[in-house]
Amino acid sequence: MDVLTPEQRRLNMSRIRGKDTSPEMIIRRALHGRGFRYRLHDKRLPGKPDLVFPKYRAVLLIHGCFWHGHECHRFKWPETRREFWQRKICGNKARDKKTQGNLRTLGWRSMVVWECQLKNSQKPKLDQLIDKCADFLMRAV
Repeated sequence: MDVLTPEQRRLNMSRIRGKDTSPEMIIRRALHGRGFRYRLHDKRLPGKPDLVFPKYRAVLLIHGCFWHGHECHRFKWPETRREFWQRKICGNKARDKKTQGNLRTLGWRSMVVWECQLKNSQKPKLDQLIDKCADFLMRAV
């Protein structure tokens, strides 16, 4: 049972953003600080990837654990409207897979960064994740 009224739930859901989320901003700031330059949400590429690095022919996809159905402690199937949410999240996962395949076909490399890797992360753990992103970008140069 939902603890919020339908009006409260609607208000909460309307405030969820698709761009400039806090996980995305953490990655953007850290990589920019290390000298990486990127484009945001390039409409010319499949799925409008969050961060596009044309110099490295690579993209970073910053995924929220709930919306993309990540199998981690942050994801839990909603109790209400189960069929709707299963269709929605499974559709998102299928679209993610298709997008990554289309990017690969076009010669772009992609890496997914999950929200759970960033939330409540201590500085050393966050630095390791940024190192991993930087290594991914530099691998093809």
